[in-house]
Amino acid sequence: MKKILITFLALGVLASCEFDKGFEEMNVNPNSAAQVGVATKITKLQTDISGSRYENWRNSLIYSSTIVQHHAENNWWAGDTYNRNDDWSFAQWNQAYGGMVKGVQDIIAQLESEGDSGTHMGMARIMRVFIFHRVTDLYGDCPYSEAGQGYISGILTPKYDSQQDIYMDMLKELEEAVAQISGDGALGGADVIFGGSAAKWKAFGNSMMLRLAMRLTQVDAATAQAWAVKAIGGGTMTSNDHIASVKHGDGSSGRRNGHGEVFLVDQGSRISTSFMSRMNGDPSKTRLFMRAGDKSQAVADLVGMKNGLKNDPYTDLDGNAIPAAGDTSVYAMAATELQSLTAPMVLQTYAEVEFLKAEAAIRGWISTSDKDHYEAGVTAAMKMLEGIYGTAPIADADIAAFLAGDGAYKAGGSVAERWEQVMDQYFIATYLNEYEAYANGRRSGFPTITATRHPGSYTNGQFMVRMIYPTAESGSNAANYAAAVANQGADSYTTPVWWDK
Repeated sequence: MKKILITFLALGVLASCEFDKGFEEMNVNPNSAAQVGVATKITKLQTDISGSRYENWRNSLIYSSTIVQHHAENNWWAGDTYNRNDDWSFAQWNQAYGGMVKGVQDIIAQLESEGDSGTHMGMARIMRVFIFHRVTDLYGDCPYSEAGQGYISGILTPKYDSQQDIYMDMLKELEEAVAQISGDGALGGADVIFGGSAAKWKAFGNSMMLRLAMRLTQVDAATAQAWAVKAIGGGTMTSNDHIASVKHGDGSSGRRNGHGEVFLVDQGSRISTSFMSRMNGDPSKTRLFMRAGDKSQAVADLVGMKNGLKNDPYTDLDGNAIPAAGDTSVYAMAATELQSLTAPMVLQTYAEVEFLKAEAAIRGWISTSDKDHYEAGVTAAMKMLEGIYGTAPIADADIAAFLAGDGAYKAGGSVAERWEQVMDQYFIATYLNEYEAYANGRRSGFPTITATRHPGSYTNGQFMVRMIYPTAESGSNAANYAAAVANQGADSYTTPVWWDK
């Protein structure tokens, strides 16, 4: 009897096993993938990096562009008069940690699981650095080494790393990422930045390394020099064909240029007098701007608006009578081509790279000519407007005339004079790359601009030198938030980040 029972049970177990084999397949949806492909995830990540209307309106335009005085706005843009708006200040943080950071960590984890340690991994690591350098440049210390690990490692309250540690790791990451890229990979059109080009990704990685190296000039010049020399030696961008920009399609939802979306619904910003004053004789002026009232691009019609003007007159913090803004249609605004929903969103340009090389040459870190780099940067900045925005081309003769006239390089000037001239052109070239304009302006101290002194200023008329942390952090991640404040200083708009000390 026992033998019969054992036999019966064994047969039952075998039958059960056989049944289970088929049952598993029966409960899988044949129309859904077990894992979304990396290519699809990379496309989404890149459009997320370009940004939506939400953070491009708030952190890029409302705050960054008016603080550096690319733009002026007389109504409600908080950065113009240094007012506090929590939702706007938190925007880039919320978008980064709410999507981009998790997205790039997921891509890296998937590549690791698939055994892909080559080109695609290198690209992903470069994108990760780009995401975090924007976050840390705006806020300072922030979650980095433990960020985006909620689903992967169960870390729900990530520690804040010091900005110094973040920068050292980002530079290391870029060096290693560039070394991993050995071929074009299989992304093709899924890569809406470079179309899968390995050579362009390598140049971008090294160019990013140069940007981050120069960010350290005021706090650690020796380290800045070492990494700048390494970046240049590794091979940076060499033409406008290398410009890193997220390509946007037909303007359909989710693929629109975030700045274009802002301009579509908000036509209130004007070009700052401070910005316009640096454009004397510059032929790009008639490509970048137009008079708001009638879209005229005649040089005489391109007038900037002073920062700090409001709809009503007021007395500023120094006791000066400030008139009402009046009719703002007489002032210049961004040209129609720059307001496009389908324009590429620029991440880094060849012009920027040449200006950084000019600075490195001025500092004696490289042996090439600072004048040559300056002129290459100016030329590239003017030429790229046609390629990026579809503006009318600027003739070579007009560029040459500018470089011989109002824009002539002060080759015999002091180090300070040449550096300021280079940084002023960097400032012009980074129009609508407002995060970078804001970061480099704080780092270099150029351009020199006059702070607005509105009595409603949250900073008592001082420049805002960082964005504040989301208020939720002091509750949901209290211990790590407190440690960051203890290390960096008060969670205030006037507390500088590490590299700005």
